[in-house]
Amino acid sequence: MMKIFDSHTHLNSEEFIKEVPRYLKQAADLGVVKMVNIGSNTQLNADAIKLAHQYPQLYAAVGWHPEDSKNYDAAAEKVMEEQLADDRVVALGEIGLDYHWDSSPQDVQRKVFARQVAIAKEVGKPVAIHNRDAFEDTYRILKEGGISEIGGVMHSFNGDPEWLKKFLDLGMHISYSGVASFKNAHEVHDSVRATPLDVMMVETDAPYLSPEPHRGEQNEPAFTRYTVEAIAKERDTTPEEIAAATYHNAEEFYQINEED
Repeated sequence: MMKIFDSHTHLNSEEFIKEVPRYLKQAADLGVVKMVNIGSNTQLNADAIKLAHQYPQLYAAVGWHPEDSKNYDAAAEKVMEEQLADDRVVALGEIGLDYHWDSSPQDVQRKVFARQVAIAKEVGKPVAIHNRDAFEDTYRILKEGGISEIGGVMHSFNGDPEWLKKFLDLGMHISYSGVASFKNAHEVHDSVRATPLDVMMVETDAPYLSPEPHRGEQNEPAFTRYTVEAIAKERDTTPEEIAAATYHNAEEFYQINEED
């Protein structure tokens, strides 16, 4: 049976947290057997860790999302560093820049982003990057921060092949969400075809960005299956090949052993 790894999801969010077993079963029914729940502030980080200790197929990433960065301070950083030491935490994220919603001042976002990259280097964990309408500054901060020393993933990548190459040159992994299945996402389709298979991952970003044929509905980890199928179609290969490669890449990136 096809095994799929949802490399970036949010079962720790209010949409799912009370019904996690149901969503895990629905995921398993479509071959989605491992996933990383991504945090974005102290509470969501804690909930991601709690779920990872309750369910063996779940792992956690902890970090401060750019939208929450206005609330990041020394106390929050201290808690996050304690959370990063948990043995079920496999990455620091999601971190980055969001110039679309601008819910935190851009200068604060940049400062908090750069600080968290530095912390990731200190603790030796890769980073999961959120980038919305901020390609230039995201690239610059990652490059200046020496990201190639620890590695990172561009979550829900939506750039064209030119930006793809720049992030690949930094040693980044590239993760595709349901956007890869959207008929009008031509730049993303171009990047899907141009991404080396050995650095590609797949994700849902649930509850957001539901793929076809569920576009417009609430997303869930099970739907990673449809993103795998869309990528396979775009690359003229089989879903089995995409699933196997992205599963292996996610385990390797997050330093997860098959026995875990």
